[in-house]
Amino acid sequence: MSAPTAPAIAARPRPWTDGSAAAARVLLKLRHDPAGIAITLASPVVLVLVFGYVFGSAIALPGAGDYREFLVPGLFATIAFNVVPAMITMARDSGRGVVDRFRSMPITRVAVPFGQAAANAAYGLLCLLLMAACAVVVGWRIRTGLGPALGALGLLAAFQFAATWIGMYLGLVIGREETAAQLSVLVFPVGMLSNVFVPTAGMPAWLRTIADWNPLSALTAAVRELCGNPLAPTNGAWPLEHPVLATLLWTALLLVVFVPLATVRYARPR
Repeated sequence: MSAPTAPAIAARPRPWTDGSAAAARVLLKLRHDPAGIAITLASPVVLVLVFGYVFGSAIALPGAGDYREFLVPGLFATIAFNVVPAMITMARDSGRGVVDRFRSMPITRVAVPFGQAAANAAYGLLCLLLMAACAVVVGWRIRTGLGPALGALGLLAAFQFAATWIGMYLGLVIGREETAAQLSVLVFPVGMLSNVFVPTAGMPAWLRTIADWNPLSALTAAVRELCGNPLAPTNGAWPLEHPVLATLLWTALLLVVFVPLATVRYARPR
């Protein structure tokens, strides 16, 4: 008489375990892409050097103090808002059938997008630290102490985590790596229509309103405030008068909107 067979145990969702494994997969893949690592790490350095030495010596902002100190927090914000890598990666995985293979595995649907976002945030944190080191060389300084500076770094990391979900959703919608790469140029105007490079006070009223309420403007103003760098005029706009709170609210809103959108789109077969 054979021994009784133990009843089968249904697999339980393990969002944190599955998400951590997905994040580790993304980070481990970087070992096989040294050129991609070099380009990604070199981009912030080039950005700081070009704007710091080329434009920084030619642009003067009345009442805004040193232009380099004014600009660097904005460059930090553009790195945090860079949705292009996540968009292209997810479009590539979708086009090559990687997403379909993950969809067939017994893992939670949010695990892979969460892992991608967490890995991008960790990788982006390294880029921000490298950019900060280069910024010190061109004259940028933290004038408020370590605590507020760490707070600024935390805001940038949180915002980047939220922005990654935008990129992943767009990548899933686009579905083709080539198309995603071509459309990535459309992200550039978001940075231009903000207070990243210049104060918004000189813009036409209708354009200034859009720029003042751009999430990137709030993030830039928050980093400037926390690091003690020159501030731009607020123009009476609430996000620029309360930039830290506004950045937290924008981050929460982006997560509330795009985490469900990306998760549902990821779970749905094409």
